[in-house]
Amino acid sequence: MTLMEHLRELRTRLFRACLAILIGTIIALWLAQPVLTFIQEPYCTLMMQRAIEDSGNNTLPAGWKCPFVQLGPTDVLLLKLRISLWVGLIIAGPVWLYQLWAFVAPGLHRNERRWAYVFGGLAGPLFAAGAYLSFLVVSEGLVFLLNMNGPEITTQLEITRYVDFVTGMMMVFGLAFEFPLGVMLANIAGIVTGKRLLGWWRIAVFVTFVFAAIATPTADPFGMTALALALSSLYFASVGFAMFNDKRRGRNRPAYADIGDDEVSSLDDYDVEPVEAATPIGGYDQVDAPTPVERPKPLGRGFDDIT
Repeated sequence: MTLMEHLRELRTRLFRACLAILIGTIIALWLAQPVLTFIQEPYCTLMMQRAIEDSGNNTLPAGWKCPFVQLGPTDVLLLKLRISLWVGLIIAGPVWLYQLWAFVAPGLHRNERRWAYVFGGLAGPLFAAGAYLSFLVVSEGLVFLLNMNGPEITTQLEITRYVDFVTGMMMVFGLAFEFPLGVMLANIAGIVTGKRLLGWWRIAVFVTFVFAAIATPTADPFGMTALALALSSLYFASVGFAMFNDKRRGRNRPAYADIGDDEVSSLDDYDVEPVEAATPIGGYDQVDAPTPVERPKPLGRGFDDIT
């Protein structure tokens, strides 16, 4: 295909992917409110427990509502449209992923396609696992953060900022769970071996704890420890895959591994080439005799040795 034909195909693929995302977003408009309710659940559950404790009779006060605040008249509408777009991307995922794959696959070899299937099949579940873990971390983190408020402080969160907080955590955790795929890809490409990755386990565990401390916005140790332990477990799982892949491909195996200790190495595989005769060195020319040095002229009486 020529360059223009590639560009036309890319235009067609992008149009189909965008059309699928648009249809998925329209369908997701009916799912925006249930998804928003699901995201609000950790905060609403915590505030409901507080309201029951403050009532004194272990009952929820009449007319109680989850204490969210809307600052702008269109904040909730725009928030639902944004949630619809996210859910539409998930609904239309098979279509736009297929369009992307159909454009890239013709330029890949057979083994590259096989590994692409493996990585594509693992990326989705790993991201979903990270997003679910972030939801648990948010639930525990809110308990820690909101319990730090004194009785004189009334807690009411702005709904847009709260949703951004939760979805941002889900995005960070989901992308962090894709880290083992990068390690596996580096091993398949031959950049690092499983033995070397295993030797770096102390550095990897330290880096995961530092990343977890920075990525988790809450100050409680639960979220940081949960993310760090999960990433460390995934790192060791990727190291196990690298060790298996190295063993399957015969890496780190010396060339004399199949030769016994008392067995002489075979020289049949070496091609012996005859040594050509040396080129004779020619004669040398005679060097002329040196020219005698003339005697120095006497110095004038008006000058000393320096001037």
